[in-house]
Formats: sequence, C-alpha cells, structure tokens
Amino acid sequence: MKKTATLLLAGSLLVGASSSVFAADTNDLAPLGDYTPKLINQPTTITGASGDEKVWKFLDKQKRTLVSDGAESQDVKDLFEITKRQADSKTGTDHYRLNQVYQGIPVYGAEQTLHFDKSGNVSLYMGKVVNDLSDKLGAPEAAAPEQKVTEDVYADVKETAVSDTYNLVTPEISASEAISIAQKDAASKVGTLGEAQIAPSAKLYIYAPEGKEARLAYVTEVNVLEPAPVRTRYFVDAKDGSVLFQYDLIEHATGTGKGVLGDTKTFTVGTSGSRYVLTDTTRGNGIQTYTAANRTSLPGTTVSSTSTTFNDPAAVDAHAYAARVYDFYKSNFGRNSIDGRGMAIRSTAHYSTNYNNAFWNGSQMVYGDGDGTTFIPLSGDLDVIGHELTHGVTENTANLEYYGQSGALNESISDMFGNTIEGKNWMIGDAIYTPRVSGDALRYMDNPEKGDQPSRMDDFVNTSADNGGVHTNSGIPNKSFYLLAQGGTFDGVSVTGIGRSQAIQIVYRALNYYLTSTSDFSDYRSAMIQASTDLYGANSAQTTAVKNSLSAVGIL
Repeated sequence: MKKTATLLLAGSLLVGASSSVFAADTNDLAPLGDYTPKLINQPTTITGASGDEKVWKFLDKQKRTLVSDGAESQDVKDLFEITKRQADSKTGTDHYRLNQVYQGIPVYGAEQTLHFDKSGNVSLYMGKVVNDLSDKLGAPEAAAPEQKVTEDVYADVKETAVSDTYNLVTPEISASEAISIAQKDAASKVGTLGEAQIAPSAKLYIYAPEGKEARLAYVTEVNVLEPAPVRTRYFVDAKDGSVLFQYDLIEHATGTGKGVLGDTKTFTVGTSGSRYVLTDTTRGNGIQTYTAANRTSLPGTTVSSTSTTFNDPAAVDAHAYAARVYDFYKSNFGRNSIDGRGMAIRSTAHYSTNYNNAFWNGSQMVYGDGDGTTFIPLSGDLDVIGHELTHGVTENTANLEYYGQSGALNESISDMFGNTIEGKNWMIGDAIYTPRVSGDALRYMDNPEKGDQPSRMDDFVNTSADNGGVHTNSGIPNKSFYLLAQGGTFDGVSVTGIGRSQAIQIVYRALNYYLTSTSDFSDYRSAMIQASTDLYGANSAQTTAVKNSLSAVGIL
C-alpha cells in the first residue's frame, strides 16, 4: 500500500491535498488563457501553393471559423505566425507549428499545429485560439463612415483608433525591469537569490486569462538553486509592472562501477590528466556527470577515479542511465539528445543532504541521495531518469504547460517514456522508493488508484493544488497507455494491446508533431489517433487500439 511521502512536488504535496472531484469539461487552463479549442480533421485540398504559402492559403480559407475577431477584414498573416516547420521524410508529410498574434505580438498559449499529407493537402489542424482579442484588450474600433459624417472626420477617428491600439501593445516597462520584478517577488518568498541557472530573459506576449481583461505582459522565469531550488514562471504586466500570474515549473521527482542497487555497469568514460572521468563524448555533445558533494552548487565537480573502476554508485547510475536514455531516443526515433540537436546531458549526483528529490531544472538533471527512509539515491532507478530527461524532450517539442490537463499530460508522457525505457513492470520509482517496504512505488500505471490517482475521466480531480493536479490526473492517460500497450478490458471496453514499442512510437509522434503547449486530454486523443494513422493507417489494429484505450478511460 502506498504511503504518504512528505515530498514537495512543484510547490505542493504529492498526496494528502483536499480536492473535489468532477466529470466536466471546465477550462483548467483558465489562469493561462481564455482558450477556444479548434479542430479540423476533415481532409482539405490545397491547390496552387507550396511551402509556407499553402499554410497561408489554408488559414485564409478558414480564418472566419478560426478567430471570431473581425477576421474577414484582416490579412491572415496578421493573425498567425509560423513558429516551426518540420518535414517527415519517413511519411512524406509536412508539419507546422503556429501561434496566434495580435499586432505582431504572440498570444500566450494560443498555439496550433497544421499538417499536410504527402499530396500536400491538409490532414489535420488542431490547437487553441483566443477569440475577440480586441474586446478583451479594450481596443477601440473605428466605425464605418455614415452618410452624414465626412471622410475627414472618419479618417480622424480611424487614426485615433490606430494610435490607441498602438498604445495597447507598447510596453511601459522594459524586459530587464520585468525580470527584476520577478526576481524580487521570488526573493521575498525564499530569501536572497543565488546565481541564475539559465540566463534570465523576458518575452512580450498578449496574456488573456479567462474571465479577466487581456493584458500586455512579459513572461519570464526565475531559475536558481540558492537558497532553495526555484523555477517559477512569471507573467508581469508590461504597463504597470504588477505580477499577473505565476506558477512553479521545477520538476521534483516523486520521486564500470556498481550502481545504487549493487549491480555492476559498464559505460563510456574519458580522461583528464592521469585520472578517468565520467565524461562520454560518443553521444551527441556529450554526457557529463558531476558530484555536488552534498552541497548545492551546480554543476559541481566532474566525478573522477584513478582507474576505470568508479566507486560512486549514485554517480555511476546517473551516468550509465543517461546514456541508456540517449540511446533509446536515438535508436527508436533518430533523436539526437534532449533537444534533437545533440544537447549535452549534464547530471549532478549527491545534491544537498538527505535530499528527497530529483529534478530537471531546464538545463541539467539533479539528484539527491534521499534520506534512506523515503528514498535511497534517486539516480538508482532508470524509469526516474527516463521520466526526468523526457521533461527536457517535452520542453523542446510540444512544450506542454506544467498546469492543469496540459501538465498532467506532461507528467504522464514522462511516465510513459520512463516506464518504456526500463520496460520491466508498470510501476514508477519502485527501485528507489521506501527501501524498507517491498513492492510499492510512487505510481502504478496499470492500477493508478493504488497510488491515489484516478484512472478514468469520471474521477478526474478538480483541484488548485499541485498546479491543477498534474501528478494526480496523470493517472488517466497513464492507464490508457497501459491498456494500449498491454491490452485488457476496462469499464466495459476491450483493448487489444499492441506492445510498448509501437505504443511509444505513437506517443512520440503525437508529442513531436501534434500537441501544443496548451493541449488537453481531448487534444491528446486527436493527436494520438492522427499519429497512429500516419504510422499504421486509419483502419489499422493499432489505430483501433488507440481509440479503444482512450475511450476506456473516458478521454473522448
């Protein structure tokens, strides 16, 4: 039976939070945006265009149904921007990522993906937009001239409206000021901030939360290790400098040489002078493993030995398992490291003292040694390392928001990959959690209720804790993935399993091409069905299994 762990996860307790349960389609991303889902899954023929022009031609044809904001009178290039282009040589398909814009400024989270089949026709458009942005921003409108109003008067009115609109999208504080405001707010909570782990930056967005006036805002992050690990995303009003919204991003894991469990491993090392070091230059831009020596400075010092035998089990596992994860992504998807461009994988073991955490901080992995009761060294479980490094992959693909259903998908997809990479059972964290209790784990993909998670949408937990239940409601897509891979009957729906290998191929394609930062469970269904259709065909056993596995848990 799972016990309550006093482990902070993204700013709230893993278990024990008081929550209500609902089975409704409320917008759990309301603090991030007043999003309207958009889905066009009927094949659409596009003729006489290629490259980006086919994107604009499709959007122009559909703009009245996509953005109800006087769209018929606007150039579609003033409503959307192309943010990424991907060509899949395996299937001959093209994939685009788009962002809604207003007066040239991106709308936060209003992202879509657009997909063309090998004939150049649209196969799927999906994502979210924010409707009526002018109204939400309080933008003035220039009325059309009436008969008794002179053209000169109308021109003056129109010029005034344009000027006022310009003022709406002109910041009155600088990006550096926004960064300073966020840092001061964080410092007021945790104390004087240490060195930033990623150089601070701030980007200008239109921020349009549900039920509130849209605002021009800078989005920035505070990412430090001292006096405590902090990675918080801030939305700072670009007019008056107030903090509009904030939430935690840091991912606290819930957790030759011998590893933590006493097993002997072989791995690639390098040399530095007369010593051997845990540096592998054969994979991407390298795998580098450090020790913090129970302090909190990162990355620490490179782990070294006088011989090719290393006697630091936690560092051995961090190094060897990072290579396993790299190899999994490379051999199965042709992906060169976390970012797809060979990003160096840095890991630090022995962070702090009795530290019951492991986390991806946006640039590297960090592992605590545990307190010996709740956890042993967290680098000792391959599925935990696979889970954490997959957060890095997600940041570099769909970039799922770590909030609400998007955050639950973020967590679940990390569980799917971590569990598949290890491939020995359907538990997460079982090797390093509660060493004095056998058979338990942090999460159970085959039986989420055993870990205090729901496994069906009827039991979806509506809560403001845990960033909107990201570690709770991840049990629902986890159960669906288990059914897809393993098969079985759940809630009266029978699923013929297709195995982990094919199931994870579908998930990866959905993550890489179809999902956006604010995708919810319904979007996940559309993405999975289309990804399976791409790989195996619309009428294949695999696509049928995808539909049934999602229907079984109520993701419709």
